[in-house]
Amino acid sequence: MLGLVALLMGAITAGSVSVAAEATGPPQVTDGSPVPDVFALAALAESPWMPGAPSGSDAAGRPLGSAAQAGQPAQPVQPPAPAPTTTTEAPPTTTEPPPPPPPAPTTTQPPAPTTTAPPAGQTDQVVALVNEERAGAGCPAVTVDARLVAAAQGHSSDMAANGYFSHTSQDGRTFADRIRAAGYPSPAAENIAAGQRSARQVMQAWMNSSGHRANILNCGIRTIGVGLDTRGWYWTQNFGR
Repeated sequence: MLGLVALLMGAITAGSVSVAAEATGPPQVTDGSPVPDVFALAALAESPWMPGAPSGSDAAGRPLGSAAQAGQPAQPVQPPAPAPTTTTEAPPTTTEPPPPPPPAPTTTQPPAPTTTAPPAGQTDQVVALVNEERAGAGCPAVTVDARLVAAAQGHSSDMAANGYFSHTSQDGRTFADRIRAAGYPSPAAENIAAGQRSARQVMQAWMNSSGHRANILNCGIRTIGVGLDTRGWYWTQNFGR
């Protein structure tokens, strides 16, 4: 997104509106199994039966159990053999243990934003170039203040981590809020840029813009802090009185 070297810059001075953003106001973001059926089975066995045979007498009309002919002993009546029975045993059933419950979902907290230190020498070169320009305009040299450096570096890294470009942080803080939060009591101005890959390139871009140039050549400024995050090459200059 920000690999372009096109100038994306803003400038703002305390107490006045500059070319890029207001000192106060809201953040400006440029870019967040079906159950089986059960069947019951049953079988009925019928008793043996002979067609044409009377149920209580023989063919001569004599009752069963008496002699069928004179002089012949009666044939004993054999009771019908009982129907065979069978017993079927159902196979033993086993109950599978219920599956274990799924593991509870876990949440991973996003890592906290980090501040990326600028490449060695780049921010020092910006300070040196600022003082060259100030000397040519008859202004005293600015000195580096660690509190302004912390504020500037924090803003460059915040813009890089969250993909926006503005003097106003996404939480609504202005450059003056950030400088005071870093412990510096007298914020004066701020320049920002994105995409320039060297100190000389970003200084040339700032000096070609009237608002940024005015901040750099403000003779009432006494201190400076420069921040740089190379994830998109976000630059920040903070100035103090």
